Amino acid sequence: MIRVNLLGVERQKVKKPLLAFDPTQSLTLICALILVATAAGLGWWFWSLRQESTRLDADIVAAQQESARLQGLLVEVQQFEAQRTTLQQRVALIEQLRRGQSVPVQLLDHVSKSVPDMLWLVLMTQDAEQITIEGRSTTLIALSDFVGNLGSSDLLRKPIEIVESQVQPATTNAPELVSFTVRAQINAPAAPDGGAGGRGGRGGAAAGRGAQ
Repeated sequence: MIRVNLLGVERQKVKKPLLAFDPTQSLTLICALILVATAAGLGWWFWSLRQESTRLDADIVAAQQESARLQGLLVEVQQFEAQRTTLQQRVALIEQLRRGQSVPVQLLDHVSKSVPDMLWLVLMTQDAEQITIEGRSTTLIALSDFVGNLGSSDLLRKPIEIVESQVQPATTNAPELVSFTVRAQINAPAAPDGGAGGRGGRGGAAAGRGAQ
């Protein structure tokens, strides 16, 4: 007896494709994919904005800190400039005073070094380019040495003039004493006006010895 499977043939005829989509489903799937891609793009854009905002906040904080540091440095620089200006003014004043007093200082130094032993000075005055020196000496030789020493420098013009000299005789309590006045011209183009009294360093020491 022969059997024929007619059902198998019919099943093959009515077999349908497994992945068949209708147009409505395809449109829905495409819209869903677009929404997902849009959401992902928006999420990435929002994340990048957050990252950029964080970076900008950090840059602002760093800039504020740098501004505060530079502000402190600016204050220090201003203080330094003020101190430098003050020091420059002081140096300029010192230089001005030094230039203005160079001739009198050199003159006093020269006169002080010109005083020999046994002679001391009582008064020294200056009038324009002329100086007048008064002093005491125990010998005429010391007075001659003093005048010669004064003429050894270019600060004073030669000759040095002895205006007055008086000899006081010796007594039982004091030796012979010579009172003198010497006048000289300052060899400088511009000498400060006015009077200046002073004693030579060695003359003061000699005065102390003479007083004894």
